[in-house]
Amino acid sequence: MKVPALNVMEDPLMAAVRLYGAQTGNSRRAAIALEEADIPYSVIRVDLRAGEHKTAAFRALNPRGLIPVMVEEREEEADFILTQSNAIMLYAASRSRERLMPGSGPAAGLFFDRLFYFVTEIIAPNGSAFALTQEGHEHSAAFLAGRSLEALVQAERFLRDAPYMAGDSFTVADTAAYTSAFAERHALDWSGLPLLNAWYTRNNARPGVVRGMGAF
Repeated sequence: MKVPALNVMEDPLMAAVRLYGAQTGNSRRAAIALEEADIPYSVIRVDLRAGEHKTAAFRALNPRGLIPVMVEEREEEADFILTQSNAIMLYAASRSRERLMPGSGPAAGLFFDRLFYFVTEIIAPNGSAFALTQEGHEHSAAFLAGRSLEALVQAERFLRDAPYMAGDSFTVADTAAYTSAFAERHALDWSGLPLLNAWYTRNNARPGVVRGMGAF
């Protein structure tokens, strides 16, 4: 059963923030961040099969025709638009009063190190693998997908001394990691990854994660 997103407002005109997306890891990552930051938003579902992301109306928001897109309406200024899922995550985290992103010092350094580990070692190669598959380059795609999966397996070590990827509390580094683990949940040998398994189970029960995963 689809879990309704608590912070999603049924009437898009009533929410200052609109999130355009679909059932993709990038869209879910953005939705989880908005949920965890307690930012009210409305969901605009983009029908990829129907090519809605290629329409002139959508390309006016993102000329690349990609999802997700976050639009924040501002009364006396032009709408604020973000077109990168990781930028949406960080923007949401910046409004969370440091709950989702440490503000300074070693804690912030560790946070960014872990966040960009998942972005550069897992999310980006997976995106490239998908594009290569679409173009018929299965061998190259399999190579990148294998490297991405191995990087995810090696993230087990991040949990040896703390319950979350960047320390003692949930951050958007965990959001990036969780959506990656969800995408690979059937490929991972969970029996050999007890810390990652416990972390994944914990996040499965987080209300913000549940709502964000069900937003689309």
